[in-house]
Amino acid sequence: MKFRNTGAEKSTITREVTDFLDKTDNIFKAVSVMAKRSAQINSKMKEELMHKLEEFALNQEQLDEIFENQEQIAVSKFFESLPKPWSIAMKELLNDEIYMRNTDEEVDESQEKNA
Repeated sequence: MKFRNTGAEKSTITREVTDFLDKTDNIFKAVSVMAKRSAQINSKMKEELMHKLEEFALNQEQLDEIFENQEQIAVSKFFESLPKPWSIAMKELLNDEIYMRNTDEEVDESQEKNA
């Protein structure tokens, strides 16, 4: 995933609550959806970072020699400069880029079938 090209803000900005209500009809549902999507994005970011940092893993012989690795520092700074997962999730929700299904309706329908 291209985290840099999401268009999400890197700093906190004030949002209108009505923007979220227009998307989900319930502010708590909006927060829940953004939290779940944020967790997904965070795990993808972490996976990608760990994959890139594996290249710099030290074996037991190299542990005695501690040195500064400029490439590792550059990778870490790149990931630190990315927008936060919560900001990306918020942007996706406001741009209708998140698929949401209503599990409450699915539960109601299954209960009606069983009755």
